[in-house]
Amino acid sequence: MILPVALTIAGSDSGGGAGIAADLKTFAALGCHGTCAVTAVTAQDTRGVSAIEEMPLQLIEAQITAVMRDLKPRAVKTGMLSSSAIIESVVQALSQHPPRPLVVDPVMVAKGGAKLLRDDAVGALRSRLLPLAHVLTPNLPEAEILLGRSLESPKERERGAQDLVRMGCRAALIKGGHAEGEAGADDVLFDGERVSWFSAERIKTSNTHGSGCTYSAAITAGLARGQDLISAVEAAKAFITEAIRWSLELGSGHGPVNPMHRLRPS
Repeated sequence: MILPVALTIAGSDSGGGAGIAADLKTFAALGCHGTCAVTAVTAQDTRGVSAIEEMPLQLIEAQITAVMRDLKPRAVKTGMLSSSAIIESVVQALSQHPPRPLVVDPVMVAKGGAKLLRDDAVGALRSRLLPLAHVLTPNLPEAEILLGRSLESPKERERGAQDLVRMGCRAALIKGGHAEGEAGADDVLFDGERVSWFSAERIKTSNTHGSGCTYSAAITAGLARGQDLISAVEAAKAFITEAIRWSLELGSGHGPVNPMHRLRPS
């Protein structure tokens, strides 16, 4: 049996809700063999992050090289890249191999509020990683940090996605789940030529830990399976909506979304 391979380059979550754990579950749920390069280990639960240990740069590069050489992933995503040095190492490692679709999820802050990207690394993300991205997938606060301005209206978000593409990525998807005063959760994609909106109902729950990781991993899985970008985002939007609908009531904080919702008991 042959499965398409997807690679996630991100941090771990000891609580199993976000990062590498969410990505690998999502890959499996969507018919891909998941591989990983761990950039940092976090002590984390539903209440927040209590400790972070970054991996040595040589080990990060070695993990990426091992997977790229032997397993040849069809698509790659990045998540938590906490420092400019780690971003540079990832860029260097990826540049040694033929390009694959790259989904860049600019993970900046954990659900509990802990910073996962240093302030001095934002510039490296903009200048070094964005130009490699097939699609950039910031949530609304992350997009505002990258652009240096607020994005309050739908038109401002459309222009924001267009301006992110002008920074060098091929496409930008601004996720609207953090927006206030909206009936639905609306995301806007600019693919370099056209603007597309993806809408879904806003599900009332605080159990959304790992939602950004799962969404970007679902897009990555779609690209690994040969879908075009619009189709991959459309399918991923439906997938994350159901993962939130069937989110898990675990712990005493923000419970995780459920990438394995299709396996729930009947």
